[in-house]
Amino acid sequence: MKSPGTPSRATRRANSRKPQSGIALIEVLVALLIFMLGVLGLVGLQTSMTRVQTEAKVRADAVNLANDLIGRMWTDLNNLSAYNGSGCASQTRCREWQDKVAGALPVGQGAVAFDATSGNVTVTITWTTPSGESHKYVTSTTVSKAST
Repeated sequence: MKSPGTPSRATRRANSRKPQSGIALIEVLVALLIFMLGVLGLVGLQTSMTRVQTEAKVRADAVNLANDLIGRMWTDLNNLSAYNGSGCASQTRCREWQDKVAGALPVGQGAVAFDATSGNVTVTITWTTPSGESHKYVTSTTVSKAST
């Protein structure tokens, strides 16, 4: 028989085990590491998405500006020959368009080439992104008076 002050076998077994300490802390640190890697991935994705979205907007602006010039040329059929060259300073509407290109695109420049015999027009718009990459948009069409 046991004496009253002697612990039972189950109590002795429970007391002989050392409690594990620090495991929960390691699990929390691993979870934080995984979470931080996920957050860094999302930040990188957001940065990439913003850059691509900005580039797409600038390309769309270049297309709209080229179409704007072609529209100006269609409304000014009597002065088509003045829309030739990168300066086209002799034509007010072309000069206004070039100013518009310079203001809308980063380091933007516009040039137009008009062939009077065929009526072919080639509009070239160039721009440089803040990272230093050069881009170019070129479109061609025919603008001429209808022959009667």
